[in-house]
Amino acid sequence: MRCLLIEDDLTTSELICHGLERSGYEVETCRDGASGLQQATAGPWEVIVLDRLLPGDIDGLDILSAVRSHGIDTPVIVLSALSSLDERVRGLRAGGDDYLSKPFAFDELLARIEALTRRAARHGDLDQLIVGDLRLDTRSRRVFRGQQPIALQPREYQLLEYLARHQGKVVTRKMLLAAVWGYHFDPETNVIDVQMSRLRNKVDKDFPTALIQTVRGVGYTLQAP
Repeated sequence: MRCLLIEDDLTTSELICHGLERSGYEVETCRDGASGLQQATAGPWEVIVLDRLLPGDIDGLDILSAVRSHGIDTPVIVLSALSSLDERVRGLRAGGDDYLSKPFAFDELLARIEALTRRAARHGDLDQLIVGDLRLDTRSRRVFRGQQPIALQPREYQLLEYLARHQGKVVTRKMLLAAVWGYHFDPETNVIDVQMSRLRNKVDKDFPTALIQTVRGVGYTLQAP
């Protein structure tokens, strides 16, 4: 999960960054409004953690307005020392999905981030799936490893997308058969093995890091190291 953190306070930024990385997030940090705006509109991100008050001429609400005006619907959680009801309403009306007042406990921030990303996934808002340097555009069904495009057959793409939507989790052969083929084969069939071998040859073979892992006797998992 790729997270953009825009926070000017160094102590707070390091606390959040380290906590999210320990929780499996890939975090990019910005310390001012100008660089935050550039990164937020460049994307893609699964979630943006945005400080309300930033140094310079561009503050958190400016970034929110710009992100939404670009048609970017990435979930955004606003952090702010301004905790009045009016300020919370302003943040939400500007396009924020959640608003957390400072000071806060990291565990609460993490729980809110997880809730936002789950909600986005349920509603199909994530049109980019990121696993390490692997990126899937779910609208165009294009796949990239780093900057290199990877050509997949329709069934191969379906397998990869299912694994990506369950990244870090073990997916059983039965789950893959039901999700990708839509009906159940004989559990002894080797159709999964054949398709997975082809997929690995395209996604992992020519790259230094293998993302698709076999969990012996159970199934497969797709995850960045």
